[in-house]
Amino acid sequence: MENEMLIGQAEYLEVGVHIGTKVKTPGMKRFIYKVREDGLYLLDLATIDRRIKLAAKMLARYEPKEIVLTASRIYAITAATKFAEITGAKILTGRVMPGILTNPNREDYMEPELMLISDNRNEKQALKEANKTNIPVIALCDTDNWIKFVDLIIPCNNKGRRSLSLIYFLLAREFMKEKGLIKSNEEFNYKISDFEAKAEMKAK
Repeated sequence: MENEMLIGQAEYLEVGVHIGTKVKTPGMKRFIYKVREDGLYLLDLATIDRRIKLAAKMLARYEPKEIVLTASRIYAITAATKFAEITGAKILTGRVMPGILTNPNREDYMEPELMLISDNRNEKQALKEANKTNIPVIALCDTDNWIKFVDLIIPCNNKGRRSLSLIYFLLAREFMKEKGLIKSNEEFNYKISDFEAKAEMKAK
């Protein structure tokens, strides 16, 4: 059924995929379900699920070599790298160097057809260059992210280790299904833990 969630609501809640920050940007306001007593904004689960489905469909319109992911934080790097490994997409980790999408003279110059950005606050250079070169952008956006130049927003907790691993697991699984490479969830031979950074980062 079209209305069925990609994964159980309890599993979404358990990893905190819906838990935002205490900051709300105007563009993210429409995705917020309510504010918690401690001031954290909570994102709407049904919308998160629907947007992951939409993102997978959008990604599947392209060949893997035409897709570039960006990830700057360790939790996102681990999850996005696994996605790239499974699907064949390309990935840029850490700081995105100026000119990588706009300067053909660079040795690492690339011309992707689609970008998937893990956090446009940290990866704003990629977003800026994608906009200059008219590359469509899908971005994981928390309540504190600005959404300018993003074509498809996946509202979510884009900082949490378990949240990111679940999102990239679902994106990879649904991408493979949309591409016709697997027919069912059971044929996807990976676990959510495969996308998860092995150690929690210590807060400074």
